[in-house]
Amino acid sequence: MKPFPPAPLNLHTAAPWRITFLISFLTSLPGFIFQHSFADDGVPLAISIPSVASPTERLAAREVRRYFYLRTGQLLPIATLAERAPSGEQSGIALGTKAQLAALKQLEPAIRRRAAELPAESYLVKTINRANGTKLVLLAGGDDIGVLYAAYRFAEHLGARFYLHGDVLPDAKISPRLPELDEMRKPLFRLRGIQPFHDFPEGPDWWNRDDYLAIVSQLPKLGMNFIGLHTYPEGKPNAEPTVWIGLPGELSSDGKILASYPSSYQNTRRGNWGYLPKKTSAFSFGAAQLFAADDFGADVMNSALPQPNTPDLSNAVFERTSEMLRAAFDLAHQLGVKTCVGTETPLTIPKQLLHRIQTAGKNPNSIGVTRELYEGIFQRAAKAYPIDYYWLWTPENWTWSGASTSEISATINDIQAAIHAAKKTSAPFQLATCGWVLGPPSDRALFDKTLPKEIAISCINREVGRTPVEKGFADVSGRSKWAIPWLEDDPGLTSPQLWAGRMRRDAADALQYGCDGLMGIHWRTRVLGPAVSALAQAAWDQSNWSPRRQDDEPNRAALHQPAPSVAAAIGGQSASFPNNEIAGTESPAVYQTVRYNLSGYRVPLPNGSYSVTLQFCEPHYAAAGRRVFHASLQGRRVIENLDIFARVGSNRALDFTFDSVAVTNGLLAIDFNPVVEFPAIAAVAIVSPNASIRFNCGGPAVDEYQADLPVIPISDPPCPRVDDFYADWAAHEFGNEIGQPAGALFARIDGRLPRPSDWIDGPGGIKPDPRPWAEVEKQFQFVHDFAAWQSKVAGVGNRSRFDYWLNTFRNLEAIARLNCAWAEYNRAAEKVRKEKDPNQLAREMALPSRRALVSAVAEMCQTLLATVSNAGELGTIANWEQHNFPELLDKPGKELSTWLGEPLPADAQPATSYHGPLRVIVPTVRSSFASGESLALRVLILSTSAVNNATISWRPLGTGAFQKTELKQVARGVFVAHFPAEATRHSDLEYYVTIANGSHETARFPAAAPELNATLVSLE
Repeated sequence: MKPFPPAPLNLHTAAPWRITFLISFLTSLPGFIFQHSFADDGVPLAISIPSVASPTERLAAREVRRYFYLRTGQLLPIATLAERAPSGEQSGIALGTKAQLAALKQLEPAIRRRAAELPAESYLVKTINRANGTKLVLLAGGDDIGVLYAAYRFAEHLGARFYLHGDVLPDAKISPRLPELDEMRKPLFRLRGIQPFHDFPEGPDWWNRDDYLAIVSQLPKLGMNFIGLHTYPEGKPNAEPTVWIGLPGELSSDGKILASYPSSYQNTRRGNWGYLPKKTSAFSFGAAQLFAADDFGADVMNSALPQPNTPDLSNAVFERTSEMLRAAFDLAHQLGVKTCVGTETPLTIPKQLLHRIQTAGKNPNSIGVTRELYEGIFQRAAKAYPIDYYWLWTPENWTWSGASTSEISATINDIQAAIHAAKKTSAPFQLATCGWVLGPPSDRALFDKTLPKEIAISCINREVGRTPVEKGFADVSGRSKWAIPWLEDDPGLTSPQLWAGRMRRDAADALQYGCDGLMGIHWRTRVLGPAVSALAQAAWDQSNWSPRRQDDEPNRAALHQPAPSVAAAIGGQSASFPNNEIAGTESPAVYQTVRYNLSGYRVPLPNGSYSVTLQFCEPHYAAAGRRVFHASLQGRRVIENLDIFARVGSNRALDFTFDSVAVTNGLLAIDFNPVVEFPAIAAVAIVSPNASIRFNCGGPAVDEYQADLPVIPISDPPCPRVDDFYADWAAHEFGNEIGQPAGALFARIDGRLPRPSDWIDGPGGIKPDPRPWAEVEKQFQFVHDFAAWQSKVAGVGNRSRFDYWLNTFRNLEAIARLNCAWAEYNRAAEKVRKEKDPNQLAREMALPSRRALVSAVAEMCQTLLATVSNAGELGTIANWEQHNFPELLDKPGKELSTWLGEPLPADAQPATSYHGPLRVIVPTVRSSFASGESLALRVLILSTSAVNNATISWRPLGTGAFQKTELKQVARGVFVAHFPAEATRHSDLEYYVTIANGSHETARFPAAAPELNATLVSLE
C-alpha cells in the first residue's frame, strides 16, 4: 500500500461541518464510547466500535490497539456497550462499516449517501480536529474487510510496515498522539495476492500449518486477498498432495480418501530437480544444528519420507495435507482472502490410479473417464478445504515450443470436462485457467473465444518474469483476467533478487490491459520483502509513478534500448552448424551460423532509403511449430508468425527482401518478437546506392559478409522509478540515520544485482567463472558501500535488519568469489589429469586450489547461516548441500583423494562445526491465534557451545509481569516451547525468547526485546 506520508485527499469535497456533524453524532452513540485515560490534547482515550460489531470489526479494533501499543507503549481500551461520554469532549479512534454509518437515521441524507459510496474493501481514514482541541480518527470501511484494511493502514501511518515474513516496527517509539490523516482509498484490482509455488524446499514444500497461518495473516495487512497453489502431476517430477486425483467411488460419504497413490513434497530424502538425497547430519559448517533429524520435510510427510510406500500412508499424506490447508483457508476466509488450488491440464493420471481404472474395465483416455475424475477431484476438494477457485494450468511447454491442433484440442476438451464435472457436482467454487502462457502460441487469447465467460483466465509472465505481462490480456473481455508477475525467478533461487521496479511496471501493464487480478509468483518470503511490498502497493495506487504507457510491440526490450554508436546486436547467443548442408543458396557458410534468442539489431546509417534483406535458416528443428516469431523494420511489422521450417524445411535458405526502408534518424531498427521459442537469423544485408553493410549473424566474416556485430545485452523493458519506494522502505527497515543513502543504494541496484547463480541442473545452480576475481569483484562495490554505514545504524532491531541485508549481499559476493575459485581449481585439476603419475602435481597444484575453494565455500556458508530466519532459508541450505555441493565439492574431492592416495586433509574438506555468533531463530512468526488454541513455538539455535538457558517470556499484551516457560530441546539446535493453556485464554499476547550458552553469549528474539516484543492477537 502507498507509503507514508499520503497525498492529501479532499474527501469528495465534503463540507467540514458535515464531517464534524458525523463525528459528533458518532461520539454520542452508545457503541462509540471513549473512556477517560489521558489528557485531551490529541492523545486517544480509547478505540470505539459499534455495539453490534462483527468479528472482523472487533479484530480490526484489536489490531489498532496492538500497533498503537507497539509504536507508543500505550495500551488503549476497546469500548463496547459502555456508558457514553459527553459528546466531543475526548479524543479517540472510531471504526465501523458503511452499513452501520448509512443506517443511522439521525444522519442527514447527504452524509448517509457519502457513507454508502464506499465500495467493498475500500476505506476512509480521516482525522477530525474539533474546536475544543480534541481529535477523532475515523476508520470507516465499505464492508468488514474495508474496516480491517483501514486498521492496517492506520498502523502504517504509525510507522509499521508489513511483509509476508512478518511485520517491521522501528525501534524508536513515537508520541501517543493521533496523526493527521485524510485518505479514502479503493483497490485497483478486485483480486490481489500471491501464488506460492511448490516444488523446491525454498517454497511452500517446507511450510507447515503454522507457516501457512502466519503468511495468510499477513495478506490483509498488505491489502491482499488471494492465495493460490499449483500442483505438479506424477512424473513431472512427482505427484504433490495439494490436490487428490481419483474417482468419486474412491471417496467415503464424508470425503475421506479410500484409495490414492504416492505423493510428496520436496524433502531431504528425495531427489529431483537436481537435488540429491542427503542426511542433514552431513550438512556443513554447523547447518546440521538447524534440523532435528537426518530426514527433513514438511510435517504432512510425517513418517512417509521420502514418499509413502503403502496405501494407508499414501492416504494419510493427502489427509494431513488437507487438514493443514483447511486451517489455512478457514483463516483466509475469515480475513477476506480468496483461496485457490488446481492441477495441470490435460489431466495426468497417476500410475496406480490408471491401473485401477483399467482393472475396472474403463478406458482412461475417454472423455467420460476424464469427467469422472474431475467429479472425484471436485467432490473431495469441496469437503477437504474451503476454496473459491480451482484453476487448470495449461501445458508448460507452450511457453517455449509449439502446440499442434490436436494438443490444443486435448487441452480444451479437458477443460470442458472439468466444466461439466463442476456443474454436475454443484462445485462450490469457480473455475479458472492459469499456466506459463495465457493460451497456445497460435492465439494467446484463444480461451476467451472457447470458454464460458464466468471462467477467469490467467497466466504467469513468460521467461521467468523477464517478459512483461502478456499483451494478449488486452484482447480478452467480459471476464476476470489475472496477471501474475514473478516476484523472483527460480534460476536465481540461491541469490537475492530485487524487483520493485519490475513489480510496478507489471502492475501498470496489468491495469492497462484491463486485468482485475494481480498476484505474484514466488518461493521465498523475507528476501522478497521489497518486491512483495511494491506489488501490494501497486495494486492500490499507481498515481505517483505510473506514466501513460503507449501500445507497442509485445517485446519492448529492443525498442527501449539506447541507440548504439556502432552497429550492434541486441542480446542473443551464437550457434554454429558447420556440418549442415545448406540448400537454396550459393553461400552456404552464411547460413551455417545463426544468432538466436535476440531482440534485434541497431544499425547506424546515413538517412536515406535502403533495401533490407533478412536471411533465415532453420538448422536445428525438424518439425513445424517449434520456432515461430515476428520481424519488424523501423517499428513496422514486416513478417508475421514466421515458421522457417513450415516454409522451407530444415537447412534451406529463406530470404525476405524489403525495399524502400526509410532511415530518417540515422538508425535502422530490426526487431524480432518471439511467439514460440527463440527467434533466429542467419544474416542481414542492407544496401543503398550510398552505403551498404552485410553481416553474418552469429558467425565470422564470410565473403562479402563481415563477422557478427558486437552485442548490447538485453535489459528488461524500462521500469518506473523506485527512489520514492526505497526511501520509505529503507527508513523503516534501518532507521532514519541511514535511510536516505541506503534507499538510494537499493534504488540503484534494483533489477541490476549480479547473478552468480542460474538454472544449472536445477534452481540456483552455480558454474565455474573463468574470469579473475579482480575483474569480477568490481560488480560488488555496492556491498562495501552498504557495509560502511553499519556503525551508523541506531537501534537493535534496525541493526538486526541491516545485518540481514548486509549478510545477504556478502553471501551474493561470496557466491561469485566461489565460482572463480572453482574455475581456478578446475584449471589445476585439468593439468593433473594429464599426468601419468598425478600424485606430485596434485599436491603442488590441485591441493592448494582445493584449500582455497573450501575456504571460499566456508565464507559462503557463514554468510548464508547469518541470514537464515525462516523455512525458505532452510531450503536454501538444502539447495547448496543437495544440489550444488555434489558437483562443487563431493565429486572433485573423491578424485583428488584418489590422486593423493589418501583422505583429504581437514582444511581441504568442509567443516562440520559452526563458527559464528550465537543466533536464535524463530522460523515461523504467527501474528494471531484462535482463542484456546494450543500454541507451540519452534526455536532454532546456532551456537558454538552448549545452550544452558532457553526460555520464553510471555504476558497478556501490555499487562502485568512476564511469566517464563522453559524451552525443551528436541534434538541438536532445535527447541520447542508450549505456551501454557492460561496464556491463550487472554485476548492478546506478547512474548520474547532468551537464549544463553556456555560461552557467555546471550541472544533474544525479537532482537529488540524486551522493549519491543513479538505479539499475537486472538481471533474469534
